[in-house]
Amino acid sequence: MLGFMVALTLLGVADSPPPPGPGPGVSDALARERAAAIRGLTYELSFTIPASREAAVRGRSVVRFTLEKPQRVVFDFAQPADRIAAVRVGGEAIAPVVADGHIVIPAEMTKAGRNEVAFEFTAGDDALNRNDEFLYTLFVPARARLTFPCFDQPDLKARYRLTLVTPEGWQAVANGAEMTRTTSAGAVTTTFRETPPLPTYLFAFVAGRFSVETAQRDGRTLRMFHRETDAARVARNREVLFDLHARALEWLEDYTDIDYPWGKFDFVLIPSFQFGGMEHAGAILYNASGLMLDESATQNQLLERASVIAHETAHMWFGDLVTMRWFNDVWMKEVFANFMAAKIVNPSFPQVNHDLRFLLAHYPAAYQVDRTAGTNAIRQELANLDEAGQMYGPIIYQKAPIVMRQLELIVGPRRFRAGLREYLKRYAYGNATWLDLVRILDPRTSENIADWSKAWVEDRGRPEFTTTVQFNDRGRLESVTITQRDPMGRGLVWPQRMRAALGYPGSVRELPVYVTGTETRVREARGLPPPQFVLPAGGGLAYGLFILDEGSRDYLLQHIEDVPDPLTRGAAWVTLWDNLLESRVAAPRLLDAAIRALPRETDEQNAQRVLSYVTRLFWRFLPPGERTARAPALEAALRAGLERGRTQSEKAAWFNAYRDVVLTPDGVAWLTRVWKREEPIPGLRLAEPDEIAIAMELAVREAPDWDAILKAQIERTQNPDRKARLAFVAPALSADPAVRERAFARFQFVENRRREPWVLDSLRYLNHPLRETHALKFVRPALDLLREIQQTGDIFFPSRWLESTLSGHRSREAARTVREFLAGHPQYPQRLTWTILTQADELFRVAEG
Repeated sequence: MLGFMVALTLLGVADSPPPPGPGPGVSDALARERAAAIRGLTYELSFTIPASREAAVRGRSVVRFTLEKPQRVVFDFAQPADRIAAVRVGGEAIAPVVADGHIVIPAEMTKAGRNEVAFEFTAGDDALNRNDEFLYTLFVPARARLTFPCFDQPDLKARYRLTLVTPEGWQAVANGAEMTRTTSAGAVTTTFRETPPLPTYLFAFVAGRFSVETAQRDGRTLRMFHRETDAARVARNREVLFDLHARALEWLEDYTDIDYPWGKFDFVLIPSFQFGGMEHAGAILYNASGLMLDESATQNQLLERASVIAHETAHMWFGDLVTMRWFNDVWMKEVFANFMAAKIVNPSFPQVNHDLRFLLAHYPAAYQVDRTAGTNAIRQELANLDEAGQMYGPIIYQKAPIVMRQLELIVGPRRFRAGLREYLKRYAYGNATWLDLVRILDPRTSENIADWSKAWVEDRGRPEFTTTVQFNDRGRLESVTITQRDPMGRGLVWPQRMRAALGYPGSVRELPVYVTGTETRVREARGLPPPQFVLPAGGGLAYGLFILDEGSRDYLLQHIEDVPDPLTRGAAWVTLWDNLLESRVAAPRLLDAAIRALPRETDEQNAQRVLSYVTRLFWRFLPPGERTARAPALEAALRAGLERGRTQSEKAAWFNAYRDVVLTPDGVAWLTRVWKREEPIPGLRLAEPDEIAIAMELAVREAPDWDAILKAQIERTQNPDRKARLAFVAPALSADPAVRERAFARFQFVENRRREPWVLDSLRYLNHPLRETHALKFVRPALDLLREIQQTGDIFFPSRWLESTLSGHRSREAARTVREFLAGHPQYPQRLTWTILTQADELFRVAEG
């Protein structure tokens, strides 16, 4: 009936040219039109959630807003027209124009002053993340329109009043505090308090079978919702999770001089959540596995947990209280969340070298994108929110905090903090842009922030540095010159503060350097004795590709363990890895250096970074024959490290590396005995997730009775969510190529891609290096699916889909397949092209280098 009414509406205006349609997605033009016109926006929403995942979620929405004059009003609802049951404007039923994922209310149906539009609809499942016993919304960056009619743009903030009708026995949580909860006829109706102004991407609710933990901290009630079935695991993590949140809240209130803005504070641990966390105001969602840690957790895992908690809590101010106007500035909320997180976690881990932590948490991941032809600027142009998901990635999460640290050095920490306080108070509950912040910070320094921003924020790529060392006739340093160039040939200069590290026996001397041009002399180096090495990335401060001079490179490869400072060693390892990728260091030589140096590494962060390099070198950079030849010695070195580990965290790092690279029959047999619980590891207690990981690694190696091991692991897994995930991944582990092909074929259908972490696990094992030859047939179909992945998945799914597909490949055939795909799609979307180039970069270097 509605389709017939729409047709009549269109026929009735056929005599005059129709106004231009809103077009697909949410364009910048449409967003500006609405933001200029709509004021005082509120949503009154209700959803009825059935017990069966197959049954539809029904919704009702009453949207109220003020207009200065009558005009068309375009709602976003990216669902078929037959999902709209009724539309009423001012209480009068109308037949709206439905096109391109929008519902258009004609101008003649609106009025100056207060307007009310009511919808009855069937919610789309795409962003509801429905499971058998729970669901959760995830609307970032512009996916609320998949669920209910709305204005799905960040600068139309609204107040939300929500009612949820859920099955009996389910819990419900949302942005607002719970007001009433009543039970009738097997259903529970929960109403929530109206929220302060929020954009659609931060509106959220969760419903399902969850346990609830409650704690008091600093006069505030904190609640944790979870589905963990291991009571000991909950007890082990409960208090520290509440403590980490409380400390982050206290620190942020002090730093910003603004009280926590959202009233109540809940957080929900979601099994197999797509992200590490999501900052819904008053109701943060986390990946359960990242917070509910086992006794075998490594130091990195403990730090990452603290960091993600601090990151999401910082968003309550940076992103939630003050939101970007448009997603070209999405990096602002992420940079401040990460930047603040690095400051917040320090007091909780006094034993950790936090400068080293910042280096290892940010630089390698940023370089992994910024070194490639697929890199992007921190701040990008964005014509339509359909592409907003492609804005996310290491450039905004890892490079931007590095850039912000440089900005803090330029402005000064106290003036920088004062500027941020002014920014938050001026734009509270509203929206702001990067240029708004620049205008606040610029008067606080003599340097031109706008000019500085050009290279660091507005343009893509990183600088390349070479070092020239000259000696005088007395054998002492005459000069150390650092030369900067733009690898993309644009002539850009990246002004930055550095610390050039000069190595001497038993000590490291750091010399401050401010690089403002293409050539900079390290003035304080003149007259010093000849150093063992020169490392411009000393102090973990400078950003770029640092091509080591031959003497420094050789010394570090032969003696890196003798460098006394952990931060300098960490920077040296990151630099050596970069030089490996530039074909200036041979993979076998770097692997030898790592195996030699690891037993003497005293900092666990460095040890874990080097162990990750060992794993990548072994699988990605060594051909199969050399892997086989090196496996016995490598396994022996890792077993020795496991036995030598002083803490459970250290032992877990060594064991995980061993589990990931083990190849010999004896090594596989020992790992099998560990899985069977026949051979315990002194000082290391393995939990259910550890045993699942071991079972999968044994299966992909086709260990004796691998299929029985996998079946037994599924059977003995107690947690229902982990059990379901392993059962889903199991076909990808099969020794039968036909079974693996069917496992991949599932992903042609969007309903089989809903649980993205499960899909990524499957892809990683389908494309494991041990199955590289057979997995070649998955590369082109995975590329063919990429656009659909981008359109139907969450923000990180396209890049992770490709990373999981390509990470196990090193052959010329795989590289050629990627290049042929790009050549055959010259009009492919730019951001997806960048994604392919980024994820294929290491493959290209290995296969074609």
